[in-house]
Amino acid sequence: MNSRRPLLGWLLIAPSLIGVTAFLILPVLLAFLVSLFRWDLLGSREFVGLENYAALLTSGSLANSLLVTALFTLISVPVSLAIGLVLATQLVRALPGSAIVRVIVVIPWVCAPLALGVVWKWIFQPSVGALNQILGVRIEWLTDPSLALPAVAFVAIWQNVGYISLFFQAGLSRIPGSIYEAARLDGAGPAQQLWHMTIPLLRPTTFFLAVTQVVASFQVFDTVFALTGGGPQHRTEVIASLIYQEAFVSSRLGRASAIAVILFLLLVAITLVQQRWFSRRITYDMS
Repeated sequence: MNSRRPLLGWLLIAPSLIGVTAFLILPVLLAFLVSLFRWDLLGSREFVGLENYAALLTSGSLANSLLVTALFTLISVPVSLAIGLVLATQLVRALPGSAIVRVIVVIPWVCAPLALGVVWKWIFQPSVGALNQILGVRIEWLTDPSLALPAVAFVAIWQNVGYISLFFQAGLSRIPGSIYEAARLDGAGPAQQLWHMTIPLLRPTTFFLAVTQVVASFQVFDTVFALTGGGPQHRTEVIASLIYQEAFVSSRLGRASAIAVILFLLLVAITLVQQRWFSRRITYDMS
């Protein structure tokens, strides 16, 4: 911003500031404010201070949802990043048909998660589902407590791989080819080039994808709601599902807002840890 024309600079960024304030800052402040009340959405509000937080910390529902969400994140995010990187290394070579493959893998990401969840719920059906028909066995993918969460994570991976591969492909296109030529002359094989050159040089892209995918996985709701609704036995009740249950099923908006505030603080802490870890390992200079 030009220090001699500060008003012009503020006017130029005003639309973005309005959007951030209206749709990010104010909702967070309102959620914290509502979390201090007991409110069923219809009756009058009763100020209870930190009672909602105390009730959540002593109940097992929040701990279970945090554990389920953490397991979902640990399954879906690393696998999505790994598959997306492998796919990007092939797409960047511009082999015949790469453009068609690129479009196909991105389609799941641009589709509505709720609609995809409905389709995959039919695929996972134990009696008439397409997957069991192909395998020739009857497996309770979404009602077996040990299989439900991996099945939901698989759908999330399938949906996000195309999006991730496009970002990795953009990062790969920025790496100068001369670096790989020098490595080949020194006798480095494909695996050595991938581990010692490609992955370190892709850390800025990996940092962005890791942060955004972790945040998205901690906020996942549509897919889980369509596939399992949080069951069976609360094995897929991610934290967003718990917020929905508390707010619109149990009519405890104050407690739901308290969960949302806890989720916000948790994501801020996780993002700061990721930023600190990557900041010492990132290089932006590829010249």
